[in-house]
Amino acid sequence: MSIEKAIHEYKSDPESVYQTWFLDNQERLKAFRTIKNGVKVVVKEIEDNTFGNDFKGSSLETVITAVAEQKQVFEGAAHAFYWKPKLRIPDIYENAANKQAFGRFLKACSAASNERQIVEEIVKLDRQQIKGLGPAVANILYFLHPSLFPPFNTAIVNGFNLLFNKKLKLGSWTAYLEMRESIISANQNYRNMTSKDLGMIAGMLFEIGAGRIVTDQNYSQVISLEEKKLIASRNKRHREVLEDVLADNEHSEMQYHLAKLGKSLGCNVWVAHNDHKREWNSTKLGEFSIANLPLNDIADSIGDTVALIDILWLDQAGKIIAAFEVEKSTSIYSGMLRLYDLSLSIGVCNMYLVAPDKREKEIQAQLLRPSFRGQRNLISYLLFSDVRRDCDAMCKFGSSIEVLNKIARFV
Repeated sequence: MSIEKAIHEYKSDPESVYQTWFLDNQERLKAFRTIKNGVKVVVKEIEDNTFGNDFKGSSLETVITAVAEQKQVFEGAAHAFYWKPKLRIPDIYENAANKQAFGRFLKACSAASNERQIVEEIVKLDRQQIKGLGPAVANILYFLHPSLFPPFNTAIVNGFNLLFNKKLKLGSWTAYLEMRESIISANQNYRNMTSKDLGMIAGMLFEIGAGRIVTDQNYSQVISLEEKKLIASRNKRHREVLEDVLADNEHSEMQYHLAKLGKSLGCNVWVAHNDHKREWNSTKLGEFSIANLPLNDIADSIGDTVALIDILWLDQAGKIIAAFEVEKSTSIYSGMLRLYDLSLSIGVCNMYLVAPDKREKEIQAQLLRPSFRGQRNLISYLLFSDVRRDCDAMCKFGSSIEVLNKIARFV
């Protein structure tokens, strides 16, 4: 199969990761800032010698969890970073020199402005020969520099080898950099069909490696898979797509109720700009929203992220007075970080996580994290059932934002 044919099949499949993850996915776009800010926290904790000696509960776990949530392409991204005590890998938790080297690498890559600087940092890190720390780190690099570095995992490497007739192996930075050069070259050759964001073409390689796109090179591999296993894999993807549709519907429903309530209270309402065309109750969410979000004196990079907050209420002077993040299936902690980041950018406002009832214990646990204990009163939470049940009554009888105190919950 030619690269051009593979791209066409990848883009036309309604259940491919191109359609379900890459294209117009608000949660994907939010993840970039969450991960970038999370990396800053990791670097600071390493520099301050407060990072700890385990992956679990660390700031690195927050970063990698945000990566792993990004659909099938990054499923399992955390495995390479779990601390395996018997093997002493990856050796960045107990070995102080390795930990500092890893921190310097992340800091330099975050600040880098071109690929040459990052490649130099990769070479430096590789020279350290840190046991168990290989190019799985490239998944972090992708979210720092998506147009320069593709993600990296077994399925992507397998898909690359099949499509480009190579025999690269997973655990080598040298192999990763070689693969990267070929991916960038192909991406440029087919730029009218691809994207500057290398996640697009990496997703295609993932689908080839996973057997969802059948090529001249992998047809025998696909045939050799047990029929039940192949059917189970495809049924799993189908279920995931259906679950995403259900989650999107509930997400839109909550945005609808909160936008409707904000309007009834006399607020100007902003709906996340990617969601203006979404519908609930036969109403486009954009009908509730002001056309443009006034963000004076805020840097464009911050403004782009603020514009992705699910619902914002503004007073008549254009000041944000309430922010709502709906977390149907994504990380509660990532939503908290986005709201906290908003408060640091624009000043304190009323901030709410909105989540299904079954996630209440998870919200309470996250708000009790040590890093949030001093700030947890900044964020309260609303449960789906309360929003559904009481929205109309609050619209009818509420006169100010204070009406939310009737259903808002704190830890």
